Amino acid sequence: MRPRRLRTRGAVAALAVTLLALSAGQTAVAARATAADPAPRTAATVSAAQDQAARAIARSLTDSTWRARVQRAALTSDEVPVTALAAREAGPLKATLAAADRRITAAKGLDATAGSLLRLRLGADAMRAALRSGTTPWVAAATSDDDTRTLVAYDSRGRSHTLDAHDTPARPVYIVDIDGSAALAAGLDVLSDRLNRYGLRSTAPDAQPRVGHAAGARTAGGGFWTSRITAVELSDDEEPWAKGDAEIYTLVTGFGQDGAVRVDPVDMPYLDDDGTVYRPNQILVNWSNYKYDLADAVMMEEDGSTNYRDLAKAIATALLTITDQGSYIPLVNAVLDAIPDDWWTDDPDYVDSWYTLARSDTGTRYGARGNGWMTVEPYFVQEL
Repeated sequence: MRPRRLRTRGAVAALAVTLLALSAGQTAVAARATAADPAPRTAATVSAAQDQAARAIARSLTDSTWRARVQRAALTSDEVPVTALAAREAGPLKATLAAADRRITAAKGLDATAGSLLRLRLGADAMRAALRSGTTPWVAAATSDDDTRTLVAYDSRGRSHTLDAHDTPARPVYIVDIDGSAALAAGLDVLSDRLNRYGLRSTAPDAQPRVGHAAGARTAGGGFWTSRITAVELSDDEEPWAKGDAEIYTLVTGFGQDGAVRVDPVDMPYLDDDGTVYRPNQILVNWSNYKYDLADAVMMEEDGSTNYRDLAKAIATALLTITDQGSYIPLVNAVLDAIPDDWWTDDPDYVDSWYTLARSDTGTRYGARGNGWMTVEPYFVQEL
């Protein structure tokens, strides 16, 4: 989880003026991007589905055999695929969890290939002793709001209990959440596909070596230049005990070799803990994809309620209004302004942004919001 703040919206009038400069093709694509009916409020749908699952699981714990199975799974795994675990059980639980899974998948703009996303986990390690002693756990839906003060948990009789979100209870509590890693991986595939359909990806890097090109991205000897992250750290923040690990991704933006704006999503699955320095040696920018030797990066957090189809449409609607003027134009503000206001209540969280990353950058770059830093270096990828 990462600290979040509301971002400043850009001027809508400026976007309207820029629309007049669109080519006919870009106008058609932008029209397609905005023509679809808005999806249901993803956060509310996901939250309701998780709450429905939590109630059903809590009631199911009256069965001692099933309760023991869930206990063993929760004590031996950080995340239990609860829908699969319940697949062999009799009664309504199996159907209830499967239906909740389908609602979550649809709300996030994913298809069935994403698989079951519902997961169950113990709320905190401190609860292990009480769980082992035989105390019947309560069950709560995960919160996606950093600022929540209370949490509702259900007991096996269906009664609700209000818990302090920042004070870990002594009673064991199962948290119903989604598999953030699986959701993000599937979501970035959808995001890339939709952005490509909207025209925000270059069709291909320049096929010819551009010796003497300002970026120097490609060489006659084969291979290409990249910027890779050698170290990265995000600021820590006090958050609810029931909120699971966040999943981080970065949107790298710039102008492709064809002069059109492109967006390249980069998954960063290793960024689990705040205040920890990670040394991933991960490639962030492939400069052979870009016309200029500058690119921007917007780091985001997936908290479970992102609809990736809506995200792609929102970004495309804004970025397709920007045309190549023969010099680099920073795109961070356009990306942030593209995201609807209500998404900024918590999901997707804006973590930080880096303006004008250059191919020659070496050393530590701090984010514009001061929520993180990363050390980058030029790295040449040699062809085999």
